[in-house]
Amino acid sequence: MEESSNTAVAESVGLGFNKRRAEGKDKNDGPKKNLQLKVRKLNPVNTISYVQILGTGMDTQDTAPSVLLFFDKQRFIFNAGEGLQRFCTEHKIKLSKIDHIFLSRVCSETAGGLPGLLLTLAAMGEEGMSVNIWGPSDLKYLINAMKSFIPNAAMVHARSFSEDLFVPIDDEVVKISAVLLRPCNSKVCDTTKEGSSDFALKPGDVSVVYICELPEIKGKFDPKKAAALGLRPGPKYRELQLGNSVQSDRQDIMVHPSDVLGPSVPGPIVLIVDCPTPSHLHELPSIHSLTPYYSYPSEQSKEMCKKVDCVIHLSPASVTCTSEYQQWMSRFGEAQHVMAGHQPKNVEIPILKSSARIAARLNYLCPQFFPSPGFWSLPQLKSLPSVSKAPSEFSLPSSCEVIMAENLLKFWLRPLAQLGLDRFGIPEITSRPKIIEDLISEIPEIVGASEHITQLLHGNNIANGGSTTLQANNAVMEEPWLHETALPSCLEGITREDMEIVLLGTGSSQPSKYRNVTSILINLFSKGSILLDCGEGTLGQLKRRFGIEGADEAVKGLRCIWISHIHADHHTGLARILARRRDLLNGTSHEPLLVVGPRQLKTYLDAYQKLEDLDMQFLDCRHTTEASLKNFESSEQNDQKNGSNLFAKGSHMESHWKRPGSPVDASSAFPLLTALKKIYREAGLEALISFPVVHCPQAYGVVLKAADRTNSTGKKIPGWKIVYSGDTRPCPELVEASHRATVLIHEATFEDGMVEEAIARNHSTTQEAIKVGDSAGAYRIILTHFSQRYPKVPVFDETHMPKTSIAFDMMSVNLADLPMLPRVLPYLKLLFRDEMIVEESEDVNVAAAAI
Repeated sequence: MEESSNTAVAESVGLGFNKRRAEGKDKNDGPKKNLQLKVRKLNPVNTISYVQILGTGMDTQDTAPSVLLFFDKQRFIFNAGEGLQRFCTEHKIKLSKIDHIFLSRVCSETAGGLPGLLLTLAAMGEEGMSVNIWGPSDLKYLINAMKSFIPNAAMVHARSFSEDLFVPIDDEVVKISAVLLRPCNSKVCDTTKEGSSDFALKPGDVSVVYICELPEIKGKFDPKKAAALGLRPGPKYRELQLGNSVQSDRQDIMVHPSDVLGPSVPGPIVLIVDCPTPSHLHELPSIHSLTPYYSYPSEQSKEMCKKVDCVIHLSPASVTCTSEYQQWMSRFGEAQHVMAGHQPKNVEIPILKSSARIAARLNYLCPQFFPSPGFWSLPQLKSLPSVSKAPSEFSLPSSCEVIMAENLLKFWLRPLAQLGLDRFGIPEITSRPKIIEDLISEIPEIVGASEHITQLLHGNNIANGGSTTLQANNAVMEEPWLHETALPSCLEGITREDMEIVLLGTGSSQPSKYRNVTSILINLFSKGSILLDCGEGTLGQLKRRFGIEGADEAVKGLRCIWISHIHADHHTGLARILARRRDLLNGTSHEPLLVVGPRQLKTYLDAYQKLEDLDMQFLDCRHTTEASLKNFESSEQNDQKNGSNLFAKGSHMESHWKRPGSPVDASSAFPLLTALKKIYREAGLEALISFPVVHCPQAYGVVLKAADRTNSTGKKIPGWKIVYSGDTRPCPELVEASHRATVLIHEATFEDGMVEEAIARNHSTTQEAIKVGDSAGAYRIILTHFSQRYPKVPVFDETHMPKTSIAFDMMSVNLADLPMLPRVLPYLKLLFRDEMIVEESEDVNVAAAAI
């Protein structure tokens, strides 16, 4: 009877969906064809040109910094690590203006932001756009991996090079040369050849030194000389300045540029150096292609060498702090050296200032749900091996100037009079006390609100189970609409060390200033953790929440990672997390991490692992559905009982797993399911169950069910149940899976007035998500995955949300605090009272193919 009732309720919330999109056949959702490169008219004069540091800093240490080479009509980016889009959005650097992207290495550290960036560009405007992508030959592995979820049209301009010296750009604006740097004692060789004394060069080992040379600056035009040679003022003056010879107006001679121009000045030269390991460093001094750029003491040699003005070092501290590297640096004479790795100078300046400001305001209002960010103090950071030395600690000649890079630091190349460093645009330090001072000045009532929330969370709430909020005059009034439901039995005797939900990313489509893309950490404390989805920048968000060492402990403690579907905003942070875990556990005994996801994700991971080992195993989501797991348990029991061969011809498991089209046969699925069972039982869970939802092909939601426990009196207490919807329309499968859930984490991409858009994109509105939770009898509902058209806070009406909360990045919901969760909502509305409706900005261009 109950089952039929549930089905009826489930069907009542199915409000329609885009069937073609769910099947992967929606033409409007498909890739744009033949994305064209932007054609810009070059400006050889280039009155403005500079290099600029993007995304360096110590608040996260989660990615490699990028370097922007700026010209009047062209833009070049070197490296595109995770968080590049967020950083550029924050500082109004338009990535749509980028023409070329160069990678110094091909790995998750330097290219983690590339997939999201390509999708964003492909969705811009009516036609979309593309960029040139350059890198060493390993780039092909990354491109092949990304093809599983990025339209080929967005990557048709990706080109790699394998020559020791390659010149991808050489025009009237700039010459960019790529010099390959391989580790010591390695070369491209046949690893099967017996007796080879060389180490095989692995993918990802090759690094690149980029040389950027601007053309020489022509000497000043002398009109008196031009007149003496019979030229009248006019267009011919311009031709001579451009380097072209012209016919004299009064004499039968040709006038050449050298006749009327002063001596030329060599163009500025910038080197971008990524020397990742000591093994690479051993080879660096012997690269012959760099010899012309070294400075020599003799005057005769000086005339032959090219003067380098600036060297930007992306190399890590483990390399730059060595005497060998510093001796190599000294070869560049009077060049200015910008150390652009992770620098302690930036410790007090969060890379994402807007996000940090919101986090500080939320923490002031409600520290219980919004803990202080895990930023580090300078003394703590100096104890870390990854922190670079200060300039005074470098053993270099006095002629070498060493500068610790800061975000937005510029080195001017044009005009020549400004050649050198410019610190004008570097972000200022905004302290937390100043942020709170501004908040109180802006919203005086927030002081009383913060105090009142503290009272509520410490049990001093208004009697009769009602909630309260503050009027403008600080009067407290009861909210009769918020009635307290009965406390679920699973929360009886719960402690603060049982479980917390950490919402690392709560936005959709692409990262924005205030919200990163989707990722949720289920923190089981001493029993480890489980990651639900892993959008770009997840590692950085972990470090912002837990601090550098705390995040590393969280990564090492991961039990498994579960991915809902193949859209980029849900999985492109995966490689970075897996690579970090691999490095942290290197040399210790451990099992590969289990990744559970749709089978399309396996295609990506298999291709990517040819580039760098991710130390993981993959299990298809469809093998973790309730029906599949029941078959697995049944077959496991039969195998144990009868001692029969599980995979004997005609056995139940064989007929189930080897059905047509299954990419994973029984022989590989069974041990992985056994591993999954072991994982969740060690984590104190009873089950991890995937279920299909309505969004795109192979889209899933997930149920995490804790094991039952017994209290001190011997009473059996049922385990809690967490349900995460993934991306979906309301559907019967989700309602059934969410039945009597302790917490339902539901996507709410669109506001209530955008039902048609929600149906077209197979997403849910706020009201639809709440209705699913109500129909399922969920105790608490957390709404997340908001469209980036709502930069800070989505549109909501708390009177319809008696058991619901809005998610924010870094929000941490402990099971022990669940009863109080909805009571915070009115105060959030107070905090964002002037920002409840914000028009979509030009920087928030929702990438249709990625949501």
